[in-house]
Amino acid sequence: MVKMLLKATWIWLLIVVAAILNGLLREKVLVSLVGTEAALPASGVLLAILVFLIALISIPFLGPADTKACIRIGLYWLVLTLSFEFLFGYCIVGKPWREIVQVFNVHKGDLFIVVLLVTGFSPWLAAKTRGMLDNEGI
Repeated sequence: MVKMLLKATWIWLLIVVAAILNGLLREKVLVSLVGTEAALPASGVLLAILVFLIALISIPFLGPADTKACIRIGLYWLVLTLSFEFLFGYCIVGKPWREIVQVFNVHKGDLFIVVLLVTGFSPWLAAKTRGMLDNEGI
C-alpha cells in the first residue's frame, strides 16, 4: 500500500504540473482568444480531461489491485489537490480565504468542482476503461 501511495504521489505531482501549464495556457492564450468569461470554463474542462488522461496512462504503473484501491488513490489525489489549492493559495501566494474559495463559484465559470470530481473518480474509471477491474462494481 505504501509503495502504491508513493507512486500515486508522483503521478499527482504530474497532475500539478499539468494544472500549472493549463493555467498558463488559459492566461496567455485562451483569455486573448475567447475572453476571460469563456476561458475559465474551457480551462476547467481541459484540466479535467488532462487529469483523466494522466490517470488513464498511469494506471498500469500504479497497479491497483481492486476497486477499493482505485477509490483510495482517487481520494488521496482529491485530498492532495484540495490541500495544495488552499495551502499554496494562502501560505505561498498570500490570497485571502474569501478569494481562495472562489474556485468553487460555478456561477462565475470556474469548474474546479468538476476537476475535483474527475480527480477523485479518474483512477477507478481509468482502471475500468483499461479492463483492470474486470466486472467489479464500484
